[in-house]
Amino acid sequence: MRMNYNFHEGASSPSQRLLNALEPGTELPVHRHRHTAETYILLRGRLRVIFYNDARLVVDSTILDPLKGQFGVNIPAGQWHTVEALEPQTTIFEAKDGPYGSLGEEDVLR
Repeated sequence: MRMNYNFHEGASSPSQRLLNALEPGTELPVHRHRHTAETYILLRGRLRVIFYNDARLVVDSTILDPLKGQFGVNIPAGQWHTVEALEPQTTIFEAKDGPYGSLGEEDVLR
C-alpha cells in the first residue's frame, strides 16, 4: 500500500513535488521516466532503491537509512528502477520535472 500527498498544483505543473508513503510489501513495477530525473529524500523509515538494466538484471541498489547518513538518491532520466519499503510508514519526498504523465507500456519493464 502507498499513499501520496502532492505539493504541486496539478498534473500540468512543471515540477512534480510530493510525499510518498509506502508500507513493506508494496509492489511497484520496474519503470523509468525517460524525460526527467527523479530525486528521493527519505523522511521516515528505510527504503531500498533498486536499479536495473534493459535485460531486467539488477545493476545496483542502495538503501536509504538516516541512521547511516544515507538520506537521498537521484535517479537519472531513463534509468529503470523500483523501490522497496523496509519499515512501516516509510516516507519520501519525491521530485521530478512535470507535467505528470502516466507510465506508457514502453516505460514498464516486464
